[in-house]
Parts: sequence; C-alpha cells; structure tokens
Amino acid sequence: MGGVASTMAAKFAFFPPDPSSYTLVEVEGGGLAMAEVPSRAGVEVRKLKTKRGSEIVTVFVRSPPSAAAAAAAEVEEGKGLAVLYSHGNAADLGQMYGLFVELSVHLRVNVMGYDYSGYGQSSGKPSELNTYADIEAAYRCLIEIYGVRPDDIILYGQSVGSGPTLDLAARLPHLRAVVLHSPILSGLRVMYPVKRTYWFDIYKNIDKIPMVSCPVLIVHGTDDDVVDCSHGKRLWELSKVKYEPLWIKGGNHCNLELYPDYIRHLKKFICTIEKSPTTQTEPSENSDLSEVPRTSSAEILDLPGESTEQNHKSRPSKSDREVKARRNTDQKELKTDKKVKSRKSAESAEKAEDSNDQADKPRSTDLIEKPRGSIDKKDKSRKSIDRSEKAKDSEDQTEKPRKSIDRFGEMIRSVGLCNSHCFKRTTSSGMSN
Repeated sequence: MGGVASTMAAKFAFFPPDPSSYTLVEVEGGGLAMAEVPSRAGVEVRKLKTKRGSEIVTVFVRSPPSAAAAAAAEVEEGKGLAVLYSHGNAADLGQMYGLFVELSVHLRVNVMGYDYSGYGQSSGKPSELNTYADIEAAYRCLIEIYGVRPDDIILYGQSVGSGPTLDLAARLPHLRAVVLHSPILSGLRVMYPVKRTYWFDIYKNIDKIPMVSCPVLIVHGTDDDVVDCSHGKRLWELSKVKYEPLWIKGGNHCNLELYPDYIRHLKKFICTIEKSPTTQTEPSENSDLSEVPRTSSAEILDLPGESTEQNHKSRPSKSDREVKARRNTDQKELKTDKKVKSRKSAESAEKAEDSNDQADKPRSTDLIEKPRGSIDKKDKSRKSIDRSEKAKDSEDQTEKPRKSIDRFGEMIRSVGLCNSHCFKRTTSSGMSN
C-alpha cells in the first residue's frame, strides 16, 4: 500500500526540470560549484547523503556582513539567522539561486537551499518520504557543518515545499520560525475539496501545522489559480503561534517575489523574531530526529478519520479503546460475581431454615441452583461469541475504506503545483522596494 501512495505522489506532485538547469564542476580545494550560475563569494555547494540512500545537492549562501561588523571583525561561524528553503515542485537550485542570493542580501540572513531526490544533480527518485529525508539531511548540515543553532533556523517552504517543511517543523521544539509560501493543505485537497484526511493522501499539512510551536508566517496570492488562497488562510487559522499573514492582492502562484510587499513583509518578520527571546540549546539536543515519531501516507494504513478541518478534538487511540473495553468487562464480571455471592448467601440461609423447619422436604434451592449455573455458562459463551463477532465486524470495517483507493485512483489526474518559469531571478530594483 505504501508503494501505491508513493506512486500517486510522483504522478501529480513532482515535475523536476529536464534537463537540469545546472551542472556541477569541481573547484580548487576539492569543492563543488554550479557552472551555469554567476560565481559569488560566500557561496558553498555540497553533496549530502540522506538516510534513504540518496545523494542530494545543497547550496549555502552566506549573509554579507554589515560594514560595522566587517570593520570590527565580528563575523563568526554560525552567527545569525539561517533560512532553510524548500522550493516548489517544478524548479531546481539553478533556477532558485538568484532568489537565494537576493534573500540573503536584503534580509541579512544565511540561506540554504537543497534539491529533492531526483531533482537537479541529486540522485534517487522524488517521493514524499524522500523529501522528508532530504530536508533532514540539510537541517543536520546546518547544525553540524555550519554551526547554526536550532533556535536560529527558519524553515521556508514554497508550495509542495510546505510538505517537508511542516513535517520537520512539527518534530522540532526549538525552531525560530516557519514561513509558508503558497502552501497546500494536502496533496489531495489541491485537486478536490475533500473534508477528510485519507490514508493515501500526501503532505498532510492540515494535520501537522497545529503541532508547530514556533511563529508561522503565511504568504499567499489572492489570485492563485493552482493552490487556492483558502489553503493558506486555513493553515493560518490552524497555526498555534500566528504571525500577521500576507495576502498579496492579485498575486498568483509563482510571482509573489515580484511584489514590493513580499520583501517588505519578510524584513518586518525577520526583525520581529530577531527581537523575540530564544531558548539557548545545544545542537546535539535537537539534531537527533530519530526518536521523534512521524506519520506519512506511506507509513499509515488506517481508517480515514475526520481531519482537523472538521474536528480538532483528539480521539482515543486503539490501545485506549481496548483498555476501556477491558475495564468495562472487568466491571461487568465484578457485578456478576457479587450477584452470585449474594445469591449463594441467600440460598445458604434458606437451606438453614429448611433444615430446621422442614428437614423432610426436598431442597428446592439445590434444584434451582443447577439450572442457574448452566444459564450463567450459556450467557458467558454468548458474550464470548458476541465479542468475537464484533471483532470480525471491526476487521471488516477496516478493509472497506481501503477499497476507496480504487474509486479515488480513477479521479487522480496530473497537476503542476508550480511553474518553473516563475522562478527566474528577480530584479534587484523590485526587491529593494
């Protein structure tokens, strides 16, 4: 079943540029560089191994130091905020490079971007689970190689990139902030306004954003004809720590960077979170993600439950229901035992009276007691049969929703969530306003 979910995700969620917009070349000292982009000081290109076996390409753009900091030689490794950017589904690092540089210059932050498995010069194939492993590898690189503290990292997710962004953010307690750019509620909800979260859906952001504990900024265009603006608004409503959202009037899915309000609002956001208090933590405390549980469409095969879009109340787990059922059964058995004991005490009293007053009469209570025991045994056997039948019914019910994949599978069609032409480098004049 997990393979089915991954196949569906690949069909409508991933459109890597073919051919790639860049190639990698070796430079002096054993490093790497992208041949098709302008060279710039402070830019590093690396290859990282993910836990799922892919080798992904990352680019790290250092923030240019201010004149005062440069004069005082105060620039240190790992100092300052760092943005980890997850791009859309039809772009690669070569097309995003210009935007990374401009964000680094105008926001005065370090920016790291990465290509998903199967994108650009990254190996492997694109899938939901691979993107989760990809962003984890990039996150670890920021901490272990560049010395960035977890509470100085801002996760930025654009369109499909909001999926791995929220998956990671929901599992990290000490992030500085999250930015969602034209985000999706889930993969299936981009195509159909479903009200429930189905097991075969991908990037279930609607269920993960309530678990994000840091400030969340959402940017969405009001005229987005690929991912409706209602996705961004719903995610903002479900955010635990809300920051003033930016609804760009007239903006579509791929041109929000061209609006002056885009960079202006990001600057305001960065200034605000820089002034907010942070929790000082050691990198080793938060870089270990293996102990934190995560659920995905390929790992869960369960009944389609109500999503947070309908009901935000937590429901008891299967183990909780079993415990409650056992308690109810124990209580019933205790009541039955009490009734039997009281019945026996009453009968013994009657026997004593009969032995004193009517010793020659047959003990009717003995005759009655035997049928009662057989009736109790029959009742218990009926209960065990009823329980086994209920268990079979519950198993039958779990199988029925899984067949819904056959119906929904016929409706799935290929949809592009981003247009690679939208990621051309923006002009410096447009960004500086």
